[in-house]
Amino acid sequence: MNQFSDVNKFEKLILDIADYVFNDELQNQDSLKSASFCLMDSLGCGLEALEYEACKKMLGPIVKDTIVPNGARVPGTNYKLDPIQAAFNIGTIIRWLDFNDTWLAAEWGHPSDNIGGILAVSDWLSREAINQNKTPLKMVDVLKSIIKAHEIQGVMALENSFNKVGLDHVILVKLASTAVCGKLIGLSKEQLCNAISQVFLDGNSLRTYRHFPNTGSRKSWAAGDATSRGVRLALISKTGEMGYSNVLGADVWGFNDCLFNGKELKINRNYGTYVIDNILFKISYPAEFHAQTAVEIAMQLHPKVRHKIENIKKITIRTHESAIRIIDKKGPLLNPADRDHCIQYMVAIPLIFGRLTANDYENKVAMDPRVDALREKIHCIEDANFTNDYLDPKKRSIANAITVEFNDGEKLDEVLVEFPIGHKKRRKDGIPLLIEKFKINLNRQFKKETQEKILNLSLDLEKLKQTAVNDYLDLYVKE
Repeated sequence: MNQFSDVNKFEKLILDIADYVFNDELQNQDSLKSASFCLMDSLGCGLEALEYEACKKMLGPIVKDTIVPNGARVPGTNYKLDPIQAAFNIGTIIRWLDFNDTWLAAEWGHPSDNIGGILAVSDWLSREAINQNKTPLKMVDVLKSIIKAHEIQGVMALENSFNKVGLDHVILVKLASTAVCGKLIGLSKEQLCNAISQVFLDGNSLRTYRHFPNTGSRKSWAAGDATSRGVRLALISKTGEMGYSNVLGADVWGFNDCLFNGKELKINRNYGTYVIDNILFKISYPAEFHAQTAVEIAMQLHPKVRHKIENIKKITIRTHESAIRIIDKKGPLLNPADRDHCIQYMVAIPLIFGRLTANDYENKVAMDPRVDALREKIHCIEDANFTNDYLDPKKRSIANAITVEFNDGEKLDEVLVEFPIGHKKRRKDGIPLLIEKFKINLNRQFKKETQEKILNLSLDLEKLKQTAVNDYLDLYVKE
C-alpha cells in the first residue's frame, strides 16, 4: 500500500468482507468438519458429471495442447491448467448436475461453486511453491477458504434478492471467489478491496437461462464461469490495478442505481461460520432444492400410486413462494436443464418410476407419455406458513405437502415433509448417506485402491488438514 492510499475510503460492505477474509480466529473443528463434507461431496458431484459428454466437452485448456508449468489439476481428468481455466473446469463439473450443496434465503445459490476457484488457486500456488523449494499450502487452507466463501455468499443472500431484479445468483459466487482467492494469492487489504469492487462493476449475469422459454445448459457452467472470473479479478488486482471505492452507492452510475432498483445491499449479521454450519446438502436426489421434500414425498407415495398412474385425477402440492416463482412450470420442457427446474417433472418421475437420478432428465425418460400426462395434473398452491418458515432464520424449512386424488373419488391423506434429508436438523441420518453418495461417485472413476485412499483421507479430518494441496489433488488424477 503506498503512502497516498486510504483503504478506508471503500464502502462499508466491501471493507467488512475484506476484514472477514483476513480474520482466521473464527474457525472451529465443527465448521472445518462441515467444510470437509462440502469438499468431499462437491468433488463427488464432479466425478459423476464426468459421465456426461455435454459436460466433458466444456473442459480442458482454451487452446488445445496448451502446457502450463505447475498447472492446477482438474479432478477426474489429466488436465493441468492455469488457475483461471482450472477454476472454470472444476466449478463446472461440481455444478453440472445440480447435485452440490445449497443455500436458500432471499437469494438462493450453491456456495460450494466457489470450490472451483479455491482448489485451482491452492493447487497452482502449492506447485509453484514446491518448484521454488518452498512449503506448499495445506488442505486446512482450503477448508478455511471454503468456510469463508460459504459465509460471504450465504450472508449476502439472506436479505438481498438478486433474482427479483433479474440478476443471477452467480454474482455471489464471483464475489466470494474473488475475496477468498485474493487472500490466497497474497493480496493486501487495499488490493482485496480493489478486487471486490471490480465484481460489482462487471455487469453480472442475467437469469434468462434459468427460466422458460430460455432455460438452457448455461446454468450448468455459469458457476464455473463465475468462480473463474473471481480468480481473474484477484490476479488483476495483484498487479496493482486500481479499485472503485464508491462502486455500490455512486449516483446514477453505481451498482445500486443501475442494477438494484436504487436499493442498498443489506447485511443483517456479522460474518462467522453460520452458513457452513447450516448448509443444505443434496444427498438423495439431483433436484433443485426447493423440490427436495416434494421428491421425498413422491418416493413415499410411489408404492401407493404406481399401478394407478393413469387413474390419477389431480395432485396438489402445497409449497412456499420461492418454489412457485422458480420451479412451478407448465408446458414444454425442452432439455434436461429445463426439467431439473420443474417441480411437476421432479414429482412425476418418482411417482411413476420410484426413483429420480440425473439420467431421468434426459430425453429417453422424458419422452415417456405418462410423464407429461401426469405433469398436467400437478398443481402448486402457496402456503403462507411454509413461506414464513422458509425465511425464518431459526427454522429455514423447505416444506412441501402433496395430496393425490383419483378419478373414482379416492383421495390419499396428505403427506408433509418440512425438512429434507440434507437439512441440519437431519444431520444424523444425512451424513452416512452423504458418505455413501461419495463412495458411489468415487467408484465411477477410480480403481478400488484409489477409492480407499481418497475416502480414508477425506474422513480423517486431522490428517486431511495437514495434507499438501497438491498431494491431495494428485489422488484424483485420471487412471
